[in-house]
Amino acid sequence: MSLAGGDMAATGGGLPLRLEGLAVGELAPVSLTVAAGEILCLSGPSGSGKSRLLRAIADLDEHRGRVWLGEQDRAGVPAHRWRRRVMLVPADSQWWGERVADHLGQGLDGQGEALGFPAGVEDWSVARLSSGEKQRLALLRAWSHQPGALLLDEPTANLDPALTGRVEAWLCRWIRQACLPALWISHDPGQIARVADRHGRLRDRQLELSHGGD
Repeated sequence: MSLAGGDMAATGGGLPLRLEGLAVGELAPVSLTVAAGEILCLSGPSGSGKSRLLRAIADLDEHRGRVWLGEQDRAGVPAHRWRRRVMLVPADSQWWGERVADHLGQGLDGQGEALGFPAGVEDWSVARLSSGEKQRLALLRAWSHQPGALLLDEPTANLDPALTGRVEAWLCRWIRQACLPALWISHDPGQIARVADRHGRLRDRQLELSHGGD
C-alpha cells in the first residue's frame, strides 16, 4: 500500500528497548530486548497484565525492575521526557484541547490521508470525533511527537477490516523506516501473523516468547 505524506523515517528511533526484571502487579519479572525496528506482539487473556506491562514501561504504573532505551536508563530521565521518548498509545486515548492541532507536536505532513482522513483534519473539533477517529488520530498524534519507542495497546480494536489494513500498513512502515522498537498488544491471531517479528503470550503470570506470529 502506498502511504501519502512526508518521510516517516524522520522520527527519532534507532535504539533498542531493554527490560530487566520488570515486574508489575502479579506478573513475573520480564527481561527482554526489543530491537530497533522490531515489532513484538503481546497477547493473553483479559487481566493477564498486557496493558499494565506497557504502562510500567512508560513509567505510568508502579513497578519493579529497570528499563533502558539504548544506554539511557529510565530512572535517569524525568517522567514527562521519558513518556515522550517511549510513547504509549492506549486503547482509550485522552483529548484535552478543543482542536486536533492542539495535541500535535508538528504538522501531519500528509500522514492523515494515509489513515483515511481528509486534508485539514488538524482543524477538526475534538468534540466531533468518533471512537475510531480518536483511535487513528492518537496514532498520528504519537507520530507527530517523534518518539524513540512505541507501545501500542490494541491500536485497531475499534476499526473495520479496511481501516485495520490501512493502519497496520502505516504502522509497520513507520516502525521499520524510523527503526522504532515496538510492543503491540493484539487479540487477533491474523493481525499478529501479519505484523509480528516475535509473539509474546502472557500465561499464568509468565511471558512466553516465540518467533514471528506463531
